[in-house]
Amino acid sequence: MEFDIRPERPQDRAAAEVLTREAFFNVHVPGCCEHYILHVMRDCDAFVPELALCAWQGDEMVGCAYCTKAAVMDEAGARHEVLCLGPIGVLPGWQRKGVGAALIRETRARAAALGYGAIALYGDPAYYGRQGFGPAERCGVRTPDDMYADALQICLLRPDALAGVSGRFFEDSVFEVEEAASEAFDQGFPPKEKQSGLPSQKRFLETVAMRRSAKA
Repeated sequence: MEFDIRPERPQDRAAAEVLTREAFFNVHVPGCCEHYILHVMRDCDAFVPELALCAWQGDEMVGCAYCTKAAVMDEAGARHEVLCLGPIGVLPGWQRKGVGAALIRETRARAAALGYGAIALYGDPAYYGRQGFGPAERCGVRTPDDMYADALQICLLRPDALAGVSGRFFEDSVFEVEEAASEAFDQGFPPKEKQSGLPSQKRFLETVAMRRSAKA
């Protein structure tokens, strides 16, 4: 199925936040904060507007994806700029139809054209492993607290992008969500019931727990 992918326009922003909320609500935790992250992300210095993409099927927005600048800090304290992909969301009725994969392909192509060397994210390796990503551990990249994590995935846009680099991955502080602010923002959306104990939430917790000390 073909999708029209184009840069987000100002008039698309509200719809993208609604879509992101629908895509993530109750998936990882009861409720979600990804739509709030998207809302504040556009004003942060790390935001890359050229990589704010929306997928359309006719007149319906069915997916959206965003990137921020991030970094791998090596052992000497040098900063190696990479991208962080997320949030990336697809309307529930359009999931498993190739929308997310199409957004990732387009993001990779545009990011490479802009000169970026790598894209990192925290996500389910079972999915992102099919989208050109692989364990950050293979590149010697760890979490801020110096752990190898299965959820930390990297896609190299150039084979030598992180050659000889070993260090810790730091995403922008926009992902450090203040719960009260997120909850207040969510009040502006139609009410939805928060649910717990769902299979996707169990999978999320299992994935988050897949961590190992880099010093072992």
